[in-house]
Amino acid sequence: MATVITLRRTSQFIGSFQFSVRPCRHFTVLLPISTYTRNPSTSGPLGIGFERLGFHDHLIPNRNTRGFAKGRKSKARADDSDDGDRDGGGGFDDVGSIVKETAMSQMEAAKEALTRELSKLRTGRASEGMLDHIIVEINGAKMPLNRVSLVSVLDPKTLSVMPYDPNALKSLHTAIVNSPLGLNPTDDGQRLIAVIPPLTKENTQALCKVVSKHSEDVKQSIRRARQKAIDSIKKAGSSIPKDNAKRLEKEVDEITKRFVKSAEEICKAKDKEISGNSR
Repeated sequence: MATVITLRRTSQFIGSFQFSVRPCRHFTVLLPISTYTRNPSTSGPLGIGFERLGFHDHLIPNRNTRGFAKGRKSKARADDSDDGDRDGGGGFDDVGSIVKETAMSQMEAAKEALTRELSKLRTGRASEGMLDHIIVEINGAKMPLNRVSLVSVLDPKTLSVMPYDPNALKSLHTAIVNSPLGLNPTDDGQRLIAVIPPLTKENTQALCKVVSKHSEDVKQSIRRARQKAIDSIKKAGSSIPKDNAKRLEKEVDEITKRFVKSAEEICKAKDKEISGNSR
């Protein structure tokens, strides 16, 4: 089951957050699925939501259940000594799955944000997604370019931008020219034609530094998600036997390594793309 939460600050729309609702023994868990923000280009490296919503913000305590620290006293301890995977009723499984799924959701959001940021960098080769981050203002409303136009690749160096509303052509032209991509599209009356100029050596070096900075930023975000998970394991306290807690921490570390490696591969591919399209 999924639910959508819309956030507003006074009359200003902030964004919509979609969560899957997972009932567990001690908590109902809101696992983030996706977000949509009004202005993705200004929402920061992680968008509006995932970096600010910590692990405990996703948990809604279930009524009529005992907390992690209380549990059943002598009998629960006896159960723990007999079977390290039991805390008197599956609490470890609940905590373990919540911790891992929440950490993975935050890390995945960081990786998606990295891909979005790298798509803003001009590489000298046309791609349909390279204009997605551009925000167009039409009749006072701001929205992503890909929501008001169809972008297609005519050849490796040329893009076509066809507005869904012909009256938006001028606004699209202004938004593209004012973007940091350095493009100056021509207007044929029905669509915009944007030729992608080749990168100079100086531009290539500057872009590679930007990629390196994004790489470090996303790895820090992934490690922060790891630390939140480790803190959550420690806060669970006596509900998790020590051996199981250590095993869970190792699993979180493996997840972290996997996401860091994936982020590094994305950045290496972008570096190669930039370097291969310079003069």
